[in-house]
Amino acid sequence: MRTPDIAAIWRTSKQITIKTFLLAIATIAFFLASDLALPQSAAAYPFWAQQTAPETPREPTGRIVCANCHLAAKPSEVEIPQSVLPDTVFKAVVKIPYDTSSQQVLGDGSKGGLNVGAVLMLPDGFKIAPPERIPEEMKEEVGNAYFQSYREDQENVVIVGPLPGDQYQEIVFPVLSPNPATDKNIHFGKYSVHLGANRGRGQIYPTGEPSNNNLFKASAAGTISQISKPEGGGYEVTITTADGTVTDKIPPGPELIVSEGQEVAVNDPLTNNPNVGGFGQKDTEVVLQSPDRIKWLMLFVAGIMLSQILLVIKKKQVERVQAAEMNF
Repeated sequence: MRTPDIAAIWRTSKQITIKTFLLAIATIAFFLASDLALPQSAAAYPFWAQQTAPETPREPTGRIVCANCHLAAKPSEVEIPQSVLPDTVFKAVVKIPYDTSSQQVLGDGSKGGLNVGAVLMLPDGFKIAPPERIPEEMKEEVGNAYFQSYREDQENVVIVGPLPGDQYQEIVFPVLSPNPATDKNIHFGKYSVHLGANRGRGQIYPTGEPSNNNLFKASAAGTISQISKPEGGGYEVTITTADGTVTDKIPPGPELIVSEGQEVAVNDPLTNNPNVGGFGQKDTEVVLQSPDRIKWLMLFVAGIMLSQILLVIKKKQVERVQAAEMNF
């Protein structure tokens, strides 16, 4: 029996380890180079809330975190049945109204249509219905909207967007109600539903940096001595103060409303406010109703009606007897 060459085995394993390490380095370098060469635009703004609030989009105060980036207030509505039966599919209709003729400032400074997005916080156990449970008529109303859970373990918190606003001012959520008979953690009763919906771009990125969808103000008081346009677009406004000069950089998008030689104070607007969108939230309730309770209620009402009818009949009989005795 031959004795294994330990040194040879060690050299072979060392070569395999080095090759594996070099392959891993090459793979990482490839993906980094591809990201730099072909950068992807960050358009999925409803998902940015997950960066600032990874656990839940609703703060203890009741405010939904989308309001941290979308500073303007706009109306939003949600229509949901007052009560639903267990293990049934129903519609939650989210309405995000705005003037479809308005255009917003895009990231590159150009103008374009508004997108919409929403987060719908359903009660525990409620979730988006699987495709095989959604009726065909409801599928047509849902359209191409793609729904995603806020977290993998929270199917009841659903986000959607961005979607083209001119097509989705009403977003239909196909919701499946839970069944307490199969899930002992679910109980019949009244539950709260929370909606947060936005249209257009926000004024602040999750990193805290302002977007170009803002009104820009003077950082110092003085005289505007120079306005220049850098190659990348936008403006550089130089303000001469008593202590020197200050330059305010304005990104492409907002329109300048000041001119050279103009006196400005601190926080005086240098541009218009290009924001035409905003965020709104709405709270409502839904009742998970027990079918047995409805049956017993109907039986109770029927019993009350029958007893009332019998009382009326009995009263008529008594009146007839009294009338006959009087005549006699």
